[in-house]
Amino acid sequence: MQLITAAATHRGAIRLSIAPWPAPEQIRPHAAQTMNKAKRQEIFERLRAADPTPTTELNFSTPFELLVAVILSAQATDKGVNKATARLFPVANTPQAIRDLGVEGLKGYIKTIGLFNSKAENIIKTCAMLIDRHAGQVPADRAALEALPGVGRKTANVVLNTAFGEPTMAVDTHIFRVANRTGIAPGRNVIEVEKRLLRLVPKEFMVDAHHWLILHGRYTCVARKPRCAACLIEDLCEYRHKTA
Repeated sequence: MQLITAAATHRGAIRLSIAPWPAPEQIRPHAAQTMNKAKRQEIFERLRAADPTPTTELNFSTPFELLVAVILSAQATDKGVNKATARLFPVANTPQAIRDLGVEGLKGYIKTIGLFNSKAENIIKTCAMLIDRHAGQVPADRAALEALPGVGRKTANVVLNTAFGEPTMAVDTHIFRVANRTGIAPGRNVIEVEKRLLRLVPKEFMVDAHHWLILHGRYTCVARKPRCAACLIEDLCEYRHKTA
């Protein structure tokens, strides 16, 4: 592929120049060369000091409740999900109980959430599979989780990490943004960022790193105008366009 650019000469004519399109390996996220092991260590030490026991903002009391909440959270806010599950879980919070509601019955509890029609169908199918294949229990296994309707890699990572304490990294838009802006683990897609975080985050922080990064992205390193002045890792961050 070629890149064509145009420029005006001093006589007003247009001059075209043709150059090769940069190969993917040449397009590197900024900050990839300046972040280092010592900075990452200090970043996570500060995040841990500020919040020693981070966790998800979704309300749950069992691995199954967490699984349902995470399925519901796709393209929805945690606050909205918590409002729905506050109505649902007192009535039905096991695979059999939710399965007994049926698709239409479940919709009545989650209709305030986006995509509730497809989510209801997936949750009912997931409940059936949990009952039929896993004795009504949520499996602590990635392949088994990803085989459930409505469960992808990110959802599986959240459940493995939050319910079972596995050192996984569920990369959402917040973590993707923070990893690239700060230079902690730059990547061009969520899989690249996930793999780099798993490789580069110091082992002592791995179980909680997912929560620290998502909360940092949600409340400090926000999308439109990051709150750099209030950021506790601002001096370690490699972002080039810091705000006052």
